[in-house]
Order: sequence, then structure tokens, then C-alpha cells
Amino acid sequence: MALSLINIHVAVTGTSTRFFNVLAAPLAVVDGTTVAATTFLNDNGTAATAFPVVTNGYYNLYLNGVLQEGGLYAITATELTFNGVTGNISAGTPLVIEAVELVTVT
Repeated sequence: MALSLINIHVAVTGTSTRFFNVLAAPLAVVDGTTVAATTFLNDNGTAATAFPVVTNGYYNLYLNGVLQEGGLYAITATELTFNGVTGNISAGTPLVIEAVELVTVT
């Protein structure tokens, strides 16, 4: 029996959605502190009603433009939750969430 080769071509595409919140007041953060999705603006500058649920991708959180470690937060459709961190985030600090959903096509 002859050996046959199968070529599989996989293309990965994705969509990225960003959400913005500039804190109006200082935020005291302890483990479990939440920030509601409805306090963010979407890419169009309108109020967000929820974050997208990412099933095949990831979320990024930027505080004042700095990417945060993935284990320090969790994101659901309704909120951002800080995990295992303590501190204060100053008023005027931008919080940016990026939701990336990946799609593979073979």
C-alpha cells in the first residue's frame, strides 16, 4: 500500500472587540472587586450592555495602557472581577478590555 499524504490547510481568523472605562472615582480593589460591564463604552463610544462571551479565544485587560496578567482578573458577560489583588486604582485611570474570538477554517 502506498503512503499518501494529506494536506490540511487551517486558517485562523478572529474578531476583536474593545471596551473602555475611565474611572470617575478611585477604585479600592480587593479580591472579588467587580466592575459592571454597563460602566464601559464599546468601540462605537456607546454604552455597553454586556461583554461578549468568548468561547474560543481570550480577554485582555489593560490598566492605564499596561497589559495585566491573565490570572489577576476574570470576565463574564456582566462584569470584570479582580482576583487575588489588593490596591487602589486612581480616578482618571483607563480600563480597557479586549475580547478576542478566534475562528478556524479548514
